[in-house]
Amino acid sequence: MANKPNVKPARPWFSSGPTAKRPGWSREAIPTDLLGRGIRAPEVVARFAHGLALTRELLQVPEDWALVYVPGSDTGAVEAALWNLLGARRVQVMAFENFGKVWATDVRDHLKLEPEVLTAPWGRFPDVTRVDPAADLVLPWNGTTSGVRAPGGDWIAADRKGLVVCDATSAAFAMPLPWDRLDVVTFSFQKALGGEAGLGVAALGPRAIARLDQFEPPRPVPKVLRLRDSNGFDRALAGGSMINTFSVWTLEDWIDAVEWGLSVGGLPELIRRTEASFATLGAWVDRTDWIDWLAERPEERSTTSVCLKIVDPRVTALDEDAQRALVMRMKALLEAEEAAFDVEGHRNAPPGLRVWCGCTVEAADVEALGPWLDWAFAEALAE
Repeated sequence: MANKPNVKPARPWFSSGPTAKRPGWSREAIPTDLLGRGIRAPEVVARFAHGLALTRELLQVPEDWALVYVPGSDTGAVEAALWNLLGARRVQVMAFENFGKVWATDVRDHLKLEPEVLTAPWGRFPDVTRVDPAADLVLPWNGTTSGVRAPGGDWIAADRKGLVVCDATSAAFAMPLPWDRLDVVTFSFQKALGGEAGLGVAALGPRAIARLDQFEPPRPVPKVLRLRDSNGFDRALAGGSMINTFSVWTLEDWIDAVEWGLSVGGLPELIRRTEASFATLGAWVDRTDWIDWLAERPEERSTTSVCLKIVDPRVTALDEDAQRALVMRMKALLEAEEAAFDVEGHRNAPPGLRVWCGCTVEAADVEALGPWLDWAFAEALAE
């Protein structure tokens, strides 16, 4: 049997969603005075508006953009963008991991459009030379299930005619976003800042707002996704009004997370913390012979949802089910020791590991994780 490491991560939460709460989080820090109040009470609406204002400040959203809450986490935010905005132009969808494939399916099967799907194998980003500036483009900025992210934004035309709808749920608050090359940016509370699940945010740029004002979708839009009223963009949503009844506790927990982000140095510090944890994990990958990156190109490697593949010949010789079983055995061993939780890859991704390195994770805990992964691999392989 392999020897167990002596040091465990102090905070062994490495899930890619919901992610680890901020350092020092406590439920006692969450205000409760508005719990039980009506969702349209002025004080509640004002609090939701305050959450949007803090989010704008921390994420450095341009002033001419509008932010709205949407039910259903990032999935709801992306779906709201798709249902309200698409249909005016030809559509392209980047499908290089699970969620991009979901968006492509929804555009085709539910919106009844005929998207051009730009694909890439697991571990690669699609060929950006195929992007048509005249078409609307839907893409995940960071592939949460593949560990692949967009290689910057210079490939998006500044003078594009189409809209760019960016699913940024595992990128926002952790890596720079080129706001001038994007028109819709969506994210959820439960990813980069460790908020609770259930609410998403859609940030809408001027071109997206103009589309909402001028374009009526050729389809019924469900109420919980509706961003338009009879006059176009429903601007009340940008002032803290809610599409339906949202959780005040979830909102207060989000405000707590955003206030923490601002207190530690804002977006630059959140990016620095993320990159420090990523570099720490990367150093372990580089010195470990049984593991490697799923993302092939360094410039395309996610710094948040880091996806890894097992390259030991004794494992690669196994079929996919056996490889997945070995990963799940590693997961069970690690969780039994309370050394690491939720480090298995996404169920639809190739068998492997996935470690969240976002800003609420401490680099010291990532450092302590490496030896435990080595131990769990050796134990699972020996069984």
